[in-house]
Amino acid sequence: MTDVKPVEDARGVLTTASPDTAGRNGGNPVPRQQAGGDRPGVPPRVDSRDPRYMALRNFAMSMTVFNILGYTVLGFEQPWTWPFFALAIGYATEILVETVAARATGRSAAYSGNGMWGMYTFLLPTHITALAANMLLYANDNFWPIGFAVVVAVGQKALLQAPIRGRMRHFMNPSNFGITATLLVFSWVNVAPPYHFTENVPDMISILIPIVIVTAGTVLNAMLTKKVPLIVGWLGAFIIQALVRHWIWDVSLWGALVPITGVAFVLFTNYMITDPGTTPTAGWMQFMFGASVGMVYGVLMVFNIVYTTFFAVTIVCLLRGLFWWGKWLLERKHRDVSLDPAPPPAAVALPTAR
Repeated sequence: MTDVKPVEDARGVLTTASPDTAGRNGGNPVPRQQAGGDRPGVPPRVDSRDPRYMALRNFAMSMTVFNILGYTVLGFEQPWTWPFFALAIGYATEILVETVAARATGRSAAYSGNGMWGMYTFLLPTHITALAANMLLYANDNFWPIGFAVVVAVGQKALLQAPIRGRMRHFMNPSNFGITATLLVFSWVNVAPPYHFTENVPDMISILIPIVIVTAGTVLNAMLTKKVPLIVGWLGAFIIQALVRHWIWDVSLWGALVPITGVAFVLFTNYMITDPGTTPTAGWMQFMFGASVGMVYGVLMVFNIVYTTFFAVTIVCLLRGLFWWGKWLLERKHRDVSLDPAPPPAAVALPTAR
Protein backbone atom coordinates (compact mmCIF):
# COMPACT_ATOMS: atom_id res chain seq x y z
CA MET A 1 0.00 0.00 0.00
CA THR A 2 2.89 2.34 0.58
CA ASP A 3 6.27 2.63 -1.08
CA VAL A 4 8.18 3.03 2.17
CA LYS A 5 7.58 0.52 4.92
CA PRO A 6 9.14 -0.29 8.30
CA VAL A 7 11.86 -2.92 8.56
CA GLU A 8 13.99 -4.26 11.37
CA ASP A 9 17.56 -3.30 12.02
CA ALA A 10 20.10 -5.54 13.72
CA ARG A 11 18.71 -4.68 17.14
CA GLY A 12 15.13 -5.60 16.24
CA VAL A 13 14.06 -1.97 15.98
CA LEU A 14 11.58 -1.14 13.22
CA THR A 15 12.91 1.41 10.72
CA THR A 16 11.89 2.29 7.16
CA ALA A 17 13.04 1.10 3.76
CA SER A 18 11.73 0.76 0.24
CA PRO A 19 9.59 -2.37 -0.02
CA ASP A 20 9.46 -5.15 -2.52
CA THR A 21 5.70 -5.31 -2.40
CA ALA A 22 3.39 -6.83 -4.96
CA GLY A 23 -0.31 -7.38 -4.68
CA ARG A 24 -3.46 -7.48 -6.67
CA ASN A 25 -5.80 -6.33 -3.92
CA GLY A 26 -3.36 -4.49 -1.76
CA GLY A 27 0.32 -4.25 -2.70
CA ASN A 28 1.93 -1.86 -5.12
CA PRO A 29 4.38 -3.16 -7.74
CA VAL A 30 8.12 -3.00 -7.30
CA PRO A 31 9.67 0.37 -8.13
CA ARG A 32 12.40 0.72 -10.75
CA GLN A 33 14.31 3.89 -9.96
CA GLN A 34 14.14 7.02 -7.89
CA ALA A 35 12.25 9.89 -9.47
CA GLY A 36 13.59 13.36 -9.06
CA GLY A 37 17.22 12.44 -8.54
CA ASP A 38 18.61 11.74 -5.10
CA ARG A 39 16.03 13.63 -3.06
CA PRO A 40 15.32 11.67 0.13
CA GLY A 41 11.80 10.37 0.57
CA VAL A 42 10.77 10.73 -3.08
CA PRO A 43 8.79 7.61 -4.09
CA PRO A 44 10.43 5.48 -6.79
CA ARG A 45 8.93 5.24 -10.25
CA VAL A 46 7.25 1.95 -11.14
CA ASP A 47 8.69 0.21 -14.17
CA SER A 48 6.01 -0.52 -16.77
CA ARG A 49 7.84 -3.75 -17.65
CA ASP A 50 7.76 -5.10 -14.12
CA PRO A 51 5.79 -8.39 -14.08
CA ARG A 52 4.07 -7.41 -10.86
CA TYR A 53 2.87 -4.14 -12.33
CA MET A 54 1.70 -6.03 -15.41
CA ALA A 55 -0.22 -8.45 -13.18
CA LEU A 56 -1.92 -5.57 -11.38
CA ARG A 57 -2.76 -3.87 -14.66
CA ASN A 58 -4.17 -7.03 -16.21
CA PHE A 59 -6.24 -7.83 -13.13
CA ALA A 60 -7.62 -4.30 -13.10
CA MET A 61 -8.47 -4.50 -16.79
CA SER A 62 -10.12 -7.89 -16.31
CA MET A 63 -12.25 -6.62 -13.44
CA THR A 64 -13.26 -3.52 -15.39
CA VAL A 65 -14.23 -5.46 -18.51
CA PHE A 66 -16.11 -8.06 -16.48
CA ASN A 67 -18.09 -5.35 -14.69
CA ILE A 68 -18.96 -3.65 -17.97
CA LEU A 69 -20.17 -6.95 -19.41
CA GLY A 70 -21.95 -7.75 -16.16
CA TYR A 71 -24.10 -4.62 -16.24
CA THR A 72 -24.72 -4.63 -19.99
CA VAL A 73 -24.98 -8.33 -20.89
CA LEU A 74 -24.70 -10.81 -18.03
CA GLY A 75 -27.29 -9.46 -15.60
CA PHE A 76 -25.61 -8.03 -12.51
CA GLU A 77 -28.22 -7.24 -9.86
CA GLN A 78 -26.70 -4.08 -8.38
CA PRO A 79 -27.47 -0.62 -9.85
CA TRP A 80 -25.05 0.36 -12.61
CA THR A 81 -23.97 3.51 -10.75
CA TRP A 82 -22.65 1.60 -7.75
CA PRO A 83 -19.26 0.66 -9.25
CA PHE A 84 -18.55 4.36 -9.75
CA PHE A 85 -19.52 5.14 -6.16
CA ALA A 86 -17.39 2.24 -4.89
CA LEU A 87 -14.40 3.43 -6.91
CA ALA A 88 -14.77 7.01 -5.68
CA ILE A 89 -14.91 5.87 -2.04
CA GLY A 90 -11.98 3.50 -2.54
CA TYR A 91 -9.79 6.12 -4.22
CA ALA A 92 -10.60 8.74 -1.56
CA THR A 93 -9.93 6.32 1.30
CA GLU A 94 -6.63 5.13 -0.15
CA ILE A 95 -5.36 8.66 -0.76
CA LEU A 96 -6.48 9.85 2.67
CA VAL A 97 -4.90 6.93 4.52
CA GLU A 98 -1.64 7.27 2.58
CA THR A 99 -1.52 11.03 3.15
CA VAL A 100 -2.00 10.62 6.90
CA ALA A 101 0.56 7.80 7.07
CA ALA A 102 3.11 9.80 5.07
CA ARG A 103 2.77 12.85 7.30
CA ALA A 104 2.96 10.73 10.44
CA THR A 105 6.22 9.10 9.30
CA GLY A 106 7.74 12.22 7.74
CA ARG A 107 8.00 10.91 4.19
CA SER A 108 6.53 11.69 0.80
CA ALA A 109 3.21 10.09 -0.09
CA ALA A 110 3.52 7.02 -2.31
CA TYR A 111 1.41 8.64 -5.04
CA SER A 112 3.56 11.79 -5.26
CA GLY A 113 6.63 12.58 -7.32
CA ASN A 114 5.71 10.79 -10.54
CA GLY A 115 2.72 12.74 -11.83
CA MET A 116 -0.29 10.91 -13.19
CA TRP A 117 1.72 7.72 -13.64
CA GLY A 118 2.47 7.61 -9.93
CA MET A 119 -1.17 8.17 -9.01
CA TYR A 120 -2.32 5.57 -11.56
CA THR A 121 -0.02 2.82 -10.31
CA PHE A 122 -0.76 3.71 -6.69
CA LEU A 123 -4.53 3.31 -7.16
CA LEU A 124 -4.47 0.08 -9.19
CA PRO A 125 -4.92 -2.21 -6.14
CA THR A 126 -7.76 -0.03 -4.85
CA HIS A 127 -9.47 -0.15 -8.24
CA ILE A 128 -9.58 -3.93 -8.07
CA THR A 129 -10.64 -4.00 -4.42
CA ALA A 130 -13.55 -1.59 -4.89
CA LEU A 131 -14.92 -3.36 -7.96
CA ALA A 132 -14.62 -6.77 -6.30
CA ALA A 133 -16.42 -5.69 -3.13
CA ASN A 134 -19.27 -4.14 -5.10
CA MET A 135 -19.55 -7.10 -7.47
CA LEU A 136 -19.58 -9.82 -4.81
CA LEU A 137 -21.92 -8.25 -2.24
CA TYR A 138 -25.68 -7.72 -2.45
CA ALA A 139 -27.33 -5.20 -0.11
CA ASN A 140 -30.68 -4.74 -1.86
CA ASP A 141 -31.09 -1.02 -2.60
CA ASN A 142 -28.67 0.17 0.11
CA PHE A 143 -25.24 1.24 -1.07
CA TRP A 144 -23.74 2.19 2.26
CA PRO A 145 -22.88 -1.42 3.28
CA ILE A 146 -20.92 -1.66 0.02
CA GLY A 147 -19.16 1.58 0.89
CA PHE A 148 -18.43 0.18 4.34
CA ALA A 149 -16.83 -2.90 2.76
CA VAL A 150 -14.62 -0.76 0.52
CA VAL A 151 -13.49 1.49 3.38
CA VAL A 152 -12.68 -1.50 5.61
CA ALA A 153 -10.88 -3.31 2.80
CA VAL A 154 -8.68 -0.33 1.98
CA GLY A 155 -8.19 1.04 5.49
CA GLN A 156 -7.18 -2.22 7.15
CA LYS A 157 -3.99 -2.33 5.09
CA ALA A 158 -2.55 0.46 7.23
CA LEU A 159 -3.54 -1.23 10.50
CA LEU A 160 -3.33 -5.01 10.11
CA GLN A 161 0.35 -5.46 9.32
CA ALA A 162 3.01 -7.96 10.31
CA PRO A 163 6.82 -8.06 10.01
CA ILE A 164 6.99 -10.43 7.04
CA ARG A 165 10.57 -11.19 5.97
CA GLY A 166 11.88 -8.00 7.55
CA ARG A 167 9.25 -5.59 6.23
CA MET A 168 5.94 -4.47 7.66
CA ARG A 169 3.25 -5.65 5.23
CA HIS A 170 -0.49 -6.09 5.45
CA PHE A 171 -1.49 -9.73 5.74
CA MET A 172 -5.28 -9.70 5.31
CA ASN A 173 -6.64 -10.10 1.78
CA PRO A 174 -8.26 -6.65 1.32
CA SER A 175 -11.32 -7.49 -0.78
CA ASN A 176 -11.98 -10.69 1.15
CA PHE A 177 -11.59 -8.96 4.52
CA GLY A 178 -13.92 -6.12 3.55
CA ILE A 179 -16.56 -8.58 2.38
CA THR A 180 -16.17 -10.72 5.51
CA ALA A 181 -16.47 -7.72 7.83
CA THR A 182 -19.62 -6.55 6.04
CA LEU A 183 -21.25 -9.98 6.24
CA LEU A 184 -20.51 -10.17 9.97
CA VAL A 185 -21.58 -6.63 10.85
CA PHE A 186 -24.71 -6.54 8.70
CA SER A 187 -26.53 -9.86 8.94
CA TRP A 188 -29.06 -8.81 6.30
CA VAL A 189 -26.37 -8.28 3.64
CA ASN A 190 -25.74 -11.28 1.42
CA VAL A 191 -23.23 -12.31 -1.18
CA ALA A 192 -24.26 -11.66 -4.75
CA PRO A 193 -26.48 -14.47 -6.07
CA PRO A 194 -24.48 -16.83 -8.30
CA TYR A 195 -27.02 -16.64 -11.10
CA HIS A 196 -26.39 -12.94 -11.69
CA PHE A 197 -23.10 -13.77 -13.42
CA THR A 198 -24.98 -15.53 -16.24
CA GLU A 199 -28.61 -14.48 -15.77
CA ASN A 200 -29.29 -12.89 -19.16
CA VAL A 201 -27.24 -15.08 -21.50
CA PRO A 202 -28.12 -18.37 -23.28
CA ASP A 203 -27.12 -21.68 -21.73
CA MET A 204 -24.24 -22.20 -24.14
CA ILE A 205 -22.76 -18.80 -23.26
CA SER A 206 -23.21 -19.51 -19.54
CA ILE A 207 -21.05 -22.61 -20.02
CA LEU A 208 -18.39 -20.71 -21.94
CA ILE A 209 -18.06 -17.90 -19.37
CA PRO A 210 -16.33 -19.98 -16.66
CA ILE A 211 -14.13 -21.58 -19.32
CA VAL A 212 -13.00 -18.16 -20.51
CA ILE A 213 -12.38 -17.00 -16.94
CA VAL A 214 -10.41 -20.15 -16.12
CA THR A 215 -8.29 -19.76 -19.25
CA ALA A 216 -7.56 -16.08 -18.68
CA GLY A 217 -6.96 -16.55 -14.96
CA THR A 218 -4.67 -19.54 -15.46
CA VAL A 219 -2.53 -17.66 -17.98
CA LEU A 220 -2.34 -14.64 -15.68
CA ASN A 221 -1.46 -16.67 -12.59
CA ALA A 222 1.00 -18.88 -14.43
CA MET A 223 2.84 -16.14 -16.32
CA LEU A 224 2.74 -13.15 -13.97
CA THR A 225 1.67 -13.87 -10.38
CA LYS A 226 3.19 -17.39 -10.29
CA LYS A 227 0.39 -18.65 -8.02
CA VAL A 228 -0.34 -21.99 -9.70
CA PRO A 229 0.89 -24.03 -6.67
CA LEU A 230 -1.56 -22.13 -4.47
CA ILE A 231 -4.44 -22.88 -6.83
CA VAL A 232 -3.45 -26.56 -6.98
CA GLY A 233 -3.35 -26.76 -3.18
CA TRP A 234 -6.74 -25.06 -2.86
CA LEU A 235 -8.46 -27.24 -5.47
CA GLY A 236 -6.87 -30.44 -4.16
CA ALA A 237 -7.93 -29.71 -0.59
CA PHE A 238 -11.41 -28.74 -1.76
CA ILE A 239 -11.87 -32.10 -3.46
CA ILE A 240 -10.43 -33.99 -0.48
CA GLN A 241 -12.72 -32.26 2.02
CA ALA A 242 -15.70 -33.10 -0.20
CA LEU A 243 -14.68 -36.78 -0.21
CA VAL A 244 -14.14 -36.79 3.58
CA ARG A 245 -17.51 -35.18 4.24
CA HIS A 246 -19.12 -37.71 1.90
CA TRP A 247 -17.53 -40.72 3.59
CA ILE A 248 -17.89 -39.62 7.21
CA TRP A 249 -20.99 -37.42 7.29
CA ASP A 250 -22.81 -38.92 4.29
CA VAL A 251 -22.92 -35.59 2.47
CA SER A 252 -23.90 -35.83 -1.18
CA LEU A 253 -20.63 -35.96 -3.12
CA TRP A 254 -22.10 -34.12 -6.08
CA GLY A 255 -23.55 -31.49 -3.78
CA ALA A 256 -20.15 -30.98 -2.16
CA LEU A 257 -18.35 -30.68 -5.50
CA VAL A 258 -20.89 -28.74 -7.56
CA PRO A 259 -19.62 -25.28 -6.42
CA ILE A 260 -16.56 -25.88 -8.60
CA THR A 261 -18.72 -25.53 -11.70
CA GLY A 262 -19.98 -22.03 -10.85
CA VAL A 263 -18.67 -18.71 -12.09
CA ALA A 264 -18.38 -17.40 -8.52
CA PHE A 265 -16.04 -20.26 -7.55
CA VAL A 266 -13.94 -19.73 -10.67
CA LEU A 267 -13.62 -16.01 -9.92
CA PHE A 268 -12.73 -16.74 -6.31
CA THR A 269 -10.07 -19.28 -7.32
CA ASN A 270 -8.38 -17.16 -9.98
CA TYR A 271 -8.83 -13.62 -8.70
CA MET A 272 -9.48 -13.66 -4.94
CA ILE A 273 -7.47 -16.31 -3.15
CA THR A 274 -4.37 -15.71 -5.30
CA ASP A 275 -3.73 -12.14 -4.11
CA PRO A 276 0.08 -11.82 -4.37
CA GLY A 277 0.26 -9.20 -1.63
CA THR A 278 -1.14 -11.47 1.10
CA THR A 279 -0.01 -14.96 0.04
CA PRO A 280 3.39 -16.68 0.23
CA THR A 281 5.89 -16.55 -2.62
CA ALA A 282 7.65 -19.92 -2.26
CA GLY A 283 5.94 -22.70 -4.18
CA TRP A 284 5.52 -25.18 -1.32
CA MET A 285 4.31 -22.42 1.00
CA GLN A 286 1.78 -21.38 -1.63
CA PHE A 287 0.57 -24.96 -1.80
CA MET A 288 0.22 -25.12 1.99
CA PHE A 289 -1.66 -21.81 2.04
CA GLY A 290 -4.15 -22.99 -0.57
CA ALA A 291 -4.53 -26.38 1.11
CA SER A 292 -5.11 -24.67 4.46
CA VAL A 293 -7.94 -22.63 2.98
CA GLY A 294 -9.48 -25.83 1.65
CA MET A 295 -9.21 -27.58 5.02
CA VAL A 296 -10.70 -24.64 6.91
CA TYR A 297 -13.48 -24.54 4.33
CA GLY A 298 -14.27 -28.20 5.05
CA VAL A 299 -14.33 -27.64 8.82
CA LEU A 300 -16.67 -24.67 8.45
CA MET A 301 -18.96 -26.69 6.19
CA VAL A 302 -19.18 -29.43 8.83
CA PHE A 303 -20.59 -26.82 11.20
CA ASN A 304 -22.98 -25.50 8.52
CA ILE A 305 -21.41 -22.03 8.44
CA VAL A 306 -22.40 -19.90 5.46
CA TYR A 307 -20.15 -17.68 3.31
CA THR A 308 -17.55 -20.36 3.83
CA THR A 309 -14.99 -19.41 1.19
CA PHE A 310 -14.67 -15.83 2.44
CA PHE A 311 -14.42 -16.86 6.08
CA ALA A 312 -11.86 -19.56 5.27
CA VAL A 313 -9.52 -17.10 3.55
CA THR A 314 -9.92 -14.61 6.40
CA ILE A 315 -9.03 -17.23 9.01
CA VAL A 316 -5.97 -18.49 7.12
CA CYS A 317 -4.70 -14.95 6.45
CA LEU A 318 -5.15 -14.10 10.13
CA LEU A 319 -3.24 -17.20 11.21
CA ARG A 320 -0.47 -16.34 8.76
CA GLY A 321 -0.19 -12.83 10.22
CA LEU A 322 -0.09 -14.19 13.78
CA PHE A 323 2.60 -16.66 12.72
CA TRP A 324 4.84 -13.88 11.41
CA TRP A 325 4.31 -11.79 14.55
CA GLY A 326 5.15 -14.80 16.73
CA LYS A 327 8.26 -15.50 14.66
CA TRP A 328 9.39 -11.88 14.93
CA LEU A 329 8.85 -11.76 18.70
CA LEU A 330 10.73 -15.03 19.18
CA GLU A 331 13.67 -13.85 17.04
CA ARG A 332 13.80 -10.54 18.90
CA LYS A 333 13.85 -12.36 22.22
CA HIS A 334 16.75 -14.53 21.08
CA ARG A 335 18.53 -11.49 19.64
CA ASP A 336 18.17 -9.57 22.89
CA VAL A 337 19.61 -12.51 24.82
CA SER A 338 22.59 -12.78 22.47
CA LEU A 339 23.28 -9.02 22.67
CA ASP A 340 23.27 -8.93 26.48
CA PRO A 341 26.81 -8.22 27.71
CA ALA A 342 28.54 -11.08 29.47
CA PRO A 343 28.76 -10.63 33.25
CA PRO A 344 32.20 -9.70 34.58
CA PRO A 345 34.20 -12.57 36.01
CA ALA A 346 33.93 -13.17 39.69
CA ALA A 347 36.64 -11.59 41.80
CA VAL A 348 39.41 -13.99 42.72
CA ALA A 349 41.34 -13.45 45.93
CA LEU A 350 45.06 -13.37 45.23
CA PRO A 351 47.46 -14.68 47.82
CA THR A 352 49.48 -11.98 49.52
CA ALA A 353 53.22 -12.22 50.05
CA ARG A 354 54.25 -12.94 53.60
